[in-house]
Amino acid sequence: MGSQPDRGGFCLLMLLIFLSEAHFRWQAQAQSCVWYGECAESETVAGKKYNCNYTGPPIPLDPEGDDLLKELCPGYDYGTRELCCNVDQLRTLKGSLQLPLQFLSRCPSCFFNLMNLFCELTCSPHQSQFLNATKFKSTNSTEFNSSSVVEVQYYIGKAFSNAMYNACRDVQAPSSNVKALSLLCGKDAKDCNATNWIEYMFDINNGQSPFPIIPIFSDVPVSGYTPMNNKTYGCSEGLEDGSGPCSCQDCTTTCGPKPVPPPTPPPWTIIGIDAMTVIMWIFYMAFLFVFVGTVLAAWCYRKRTIMSEYGPILDSNNPLSLNSDNPEAVHASCCETLGERFENMMRVGFSSWGSFCVRYPGLVILASLLLVVASSGGLVYMRITTDPVELWSSPGSQARQEKDYFDSHFGPFYRTAQLIITTPLNETFTYDPYFGGSSVPFGAILDKDILHQVLDLQLAIEALVAPYDGQNITLKDICLAPLAPYNDNCTILSILNYFQNSHAVLDHMLGDQFFIYADFHSHFLYCVSAPASLNDTTLLHDPCLGTFGGPIFPWLALGGYDSTNYNNASALVITFPINNYLNDMARRGKALAWENEFIRFMKEFHNPNLTIAFSAERSVEDEINRESNSDISTVVLSYAIMFVYISLALGHIHSCRRLPVDSKISLGIAGILIVLSSVASSLGIFSYFGIPLTLIVIEVIPFLVLAVGVDNIFIIVQTYQRDERMPQEELHQQIGRILGDVAPSMFLSSFSETVAFFLGALSNMPAVRTFSLFAGLAVFIDFLLQISCFVSLLGLDLKRQEANRLDIICCVKLPEGQEAKTDSILFRFFKKFYAPFILKEWVRPIVVAVFVGALSFSIAVVNKVEIGLDQQLSMPDDSYVLEYFKNLNQYLHTGAPVYFVVEDGLNYSSLEGQNAVCGGVGCNNNSLVQQIYSASLISNYSTIAFTPSSWLDDYFDWVKPQSTCCRYYNATGAFCNASVVDPSCVHCRPMTQSGKQRPVGGDFMHFLPMFLSDNPNVKCGKGGHAAYATAVDVYPNNTQVGASYFMTFHTILKESSDYIDALKMARVLADNISQTMDHKVFAYSVFYVFYEQYLTIAYDTAFNLSVSLGAIFVVTAVLLGFELWSAVLVCVTIAMILVNMFGVMWLWNISLNAVSLVNLVMACGISVEFCSHLVRAFSISMKKSRVARAEEALAHMGSSVFSGITMTKFGGILILALSKSQIFQVFYFRMYLAIVLLGAAHGLIFLPVLLSYTGPSANRAKVFAANRRFVGTERERLLNY
Repeated sequence: MGSQPDRGGFCLLMLLIFLSEAHFRWQAQAQSCVWYGECAESETVAGKKYNCNYTGPPIPLDPEGDDLLKELCPGYDYGTRELCCNVDQLRTLKGSLQLPLQFLSRCPSCFFNLMNLFCELTCSPHQSQFLNATKFKSTNSTEFNSSSVVEVQYYIGKAFSNAMYNACRDVQAPSSNVKALSLLCGKDAKDCNATNWIEYMFDINNGQSPFPIIPIFSDVPVSGYTPMNNKTYGCSEGLEDGSGPCSCQDCTTTCGPKPVPPPTPPPWTIIGIDAMTVIMWIFYMAFLFVFVGTVLAAWCYRKRTIMSEYGPILDSNNPLSLNSDNPEAVHASCCETLGERFENMMRVGFSSWGSFCVRYPGLVILASLLLVVASSGGLVYMRITTDPVELWSSPGSQARQEKDYFDSHFGPFYRTAQLIITTPLNETFTYDPYFGGSSVPFGAILDKDILHQVLDLQLAIEALVAPYDGQNITLKDICLAPLAPYNDNCTILSILNYFQNSHAVLDHMLGDQFFIYADFHSHFLYCVSAPASLNDTTLLHDPCLGTFGGPIFPWLALGGYDSTNYNNASALVITFPINNYLNDMARRGKALAWENEFIRFMKEFHNPNLTIAFSAERSVEDEINRESNSDISTVVLSYAIMFVYISLALGHIHSCRRLPVDSKISLGIAGILIVLSSVASSLGIFSYFGIPLTLIVIEVIPFLVLAVGVDNIFIIVQTYQRDERMPQEELHQQIGRILGDVAPSMFLSSFSETVAFFLGALSNMPAVRTFSLFAGLAVFIDFLLQISCFVSLLGLDLKRQEANRLDIICCVKLPEGQEAKTDSILFRFFKKFYAPFILKEWVRPIVVAVFVGALSFSIAVVNKVEIGLDQQLSMPDDSYVLEYFKNLNQYLHTGAPVYFVVEDGLNYSSLEGQNAVCGGVGCNNNSLVQQIYSASLISNYSTIAFTPSSWLDDYFDWVKPQSTCCRYYNATGAFCNASVVDPSCVHCRPMTQSGKQRPVGGDFMHFLPMFLSDNPNVKCGKGGHAAYATAVDVYPNNTQVGASYFMTFHTILKESSDYIDALKMARVLADNISQTMDHKVFAYSVFYVFYEQYLTIAYDTAFNLSVSLGAIFVVTAVLLGFELWSAVLVCVTIAMILVNMFGVMWLWNISLNAVSLVNLVMACGISVEFCSHLVRAFSISMKKSRVARAEEALAHMGSSVFSGITMTKFGGILILALSKSQIFQVFYFRMYLAIVLLGAAHGLIFLPVLLSYTGPSANRAKVFAANRRFVGTERERLLNY
């Protein structure tokens, strides 16, 4: 038992000895270094050196290194300045950290923590506590010893590494629209974490670390080493030197809660059904109840009183009766008397004029011909506008003014030629990284053999030569080269630029006979995560930056991938940006010539392994022109059918024997020529004034004027054919009398349409305005020619007919023979069958119920008609651009670039002006960059996809004195690029507290031109020439910054509604920024100028149609002799036609846009033809009841309207269905057919029924005047016929 105390004492003694040894070892480590100074050259990284092995105590720093130490390790006080590094090591450290400095110093706490990591590694006097040198190499150095440290273990606290990562993970790289860690971590920022970031920075494969530094992460001592766990600062904390917290853009914790988009308003429903549908259904049911009840009540009342429904009118004792025994007893009101006098004035005037035209045909025809020739002479000055901007955007519109501002300050948006390449092969493959990690699947399009074939195609396109004006034009002559003249390589946005557009680089690989260490797979995976890198982290060390000096963002060069897994891409996108020119037609001509050669080459290119959709800037315009040319035959055939019908239908054939005499072929042709002459005259007159034509004008106006003109021709001719010449009445008097009867109706319709069209020219849309002007004048000239030239020609033709001379062959005369005069089959059908049937007592309520039901349905769906114009509809069915549009929607993941333009006048030299714009430290939380960044966080709502590139923030990083970017020659003051090694190059700003602040005043403008001319390189990735050369409009002599822009991208936009929403949201954001800054900022993208019309298309449609209806009401009321109720009925019927047009548009998938709006305006005009003639015939009818008057009007005018408009147009419209053009099929065939069918249905079915119920009472003054005028004449008998 006595041995136990001895054993316990021994154990205690051993424990004390162990603790004392550990204590002395810690003291030795605390006072010793691992290295000091630099020795041999690194064998792995050229230009780098190993550190010398040294285990002695820290050595005082040479005084010349004091400033360098303060610069690199601010805030660190190593007491006596006894360190484990010398000045050479500090210089090496500075050179190695230039890129992290340029990208991370915008967030002070992030950069402070990062420098903490490297300062402790390089210089800490307590180095041996957390560094363990594990490998050495003998050298010839005589300093301290003859070995170099070639590998170390660095013990780092987990808390420190995580805090450093958290402070840096959100820092942005403004020029690249990506997070800075994507450029500094060796992989995409989303895959980066504290561990792999530090491992990457210490990996010899990154091109900066001269030897392996193996990080070991722990928060507790390991193997006798205490991990470096210095104090860190969060990104939301300020530093002790006064630096503020990082901006919201670089630190989400300073942002507060993420913005939440407002909830989408729920659809308007009632009991779960669309509200408009429910409301209109209730309205329709209520209407039917009231209407049917009223009809039944009236029927019962008549039965009970045994009274005709027309009793009040037939009662001869009623003072309102037309059959009163004493006509003088009919007392007309003042308004009726005024109307009768106006009517009489027009009748007398037109009768005299008609008689004159028949008596002096040569004079009238000659005068008409001279008028037409003089007017049409302007066609020599005719200009046809095919520029979409001129067609769809008003010069005074917001989008047009913003486009002009952008073009004048930064140059027009570049042109593009683009390929979307897929492969029919389905052979996906898997890449297994040599250095570990999960397998990566690759799509078939990324197979190396496929990439080689695509590269061959790309190089062939680069080598294309296009002849132009005796010159050979290549891509280099016209392409966008942002670094020219230092680097004239063209910008080509293609993943093959990751491989420098070189087959050799694509084949570059490192490996042995057993393994492949790095090849195109690893390089691709690195470049898609760090597209702006000049040196990848693989053993290849190939650059990712394109040969043109800029990055190729994977979302622009790849398609068909999911999320950000670019390796799954199923399509390659190759874009060739081409310089655009505003007023330089010669240089623009070169671009057009090359694009034409590109299109020709791509049409002929064939590769069984590649499926290619392509387009150039000129493609859409070329295809529209080709479409127009290809549809000429369809349009000509359509018009030919209408011409043949008109020529044959005008004649009233009494017998086969008189067919050659009674036909009106020559008169029909003359009538058609008059219609075409009116169109030519209208085009010519406006061409004199320099107003350009559009394809819409050329395609639509002949159709419109033919409808109006032919209708009037049929009315004149058929009225004559149904008329009986009075005794002692000569031909010129008969035609004059007929013209006096029908010309007021023609004048009513034509003048209504003319005024309506001219008021439609108030529209802001150039296409609508131009159409309205040309159409209004053409309709009015057509009316003038019809009541003059056509009347003269009709007189000559009737003289020929009365002389029994053949039509066309006028010199041949048919033998005399008596033929009984009969009415035409169509007139007899309308008079004997159709009109009586439609106006039967049981048919009329059905007609009203059906038409009001259709109206209710159309009102319910008006708000459901889509707005916009699908680009694909503008292309022919066989166009190569259709496949391009299809692939564009299917594969692309990013929308168009959007520029937020700060207009001239903001003072960037002041802190207030800078803070209102920038996104870094000290900038306002609601600055321009910050607001766009916040919008990108809710991209599904805002349509802003990324953080904007900010020249101002990159300039602040570039000009910092710690960076090697901003230097100048001390002797001359000229800029000195970071790649230049010259001792006379000095930093732009001093390494003082004030020098580290942002430049203001004169300093700001002094160094800005240097920044904008600096090309990015390995030592300075912040040079602004490539990214921002055109983004800043600097005043002459560099005195001030004018306008500037900040670019980002929209999210992917596929449908018209997507583009419209993108425009809306961008403008809302720009307006918010403008209000915050108290300075004008606007958003601009290349498509805004085309889609702005859709922001107000609903208002424009309502305005144009309302103005047209208002004009028709006023003109109709006046020309019908101030009969307001008649004008109301005309406008109600036309309004029903227009509303029903919207119902057809919804059913037939016709969207609302400028083309359909033109057609709706035209529909308004044609509807006048369907309605006004009938209403006027009703108003002047002297029958005894509304039903009888409606029946007479329908029989006499209905047949002319049916044959003049409906039948004429129907055949021609059907031919349009054969067109190859989708836009013809949708907007012309479908809409024209709907216009004619709806117009005919309302004019020939609904309107007579409406007049029979609610038509105006007969104008007593007109009836009295007519009775006096025709009493005792043959005309009195005809009126009762």
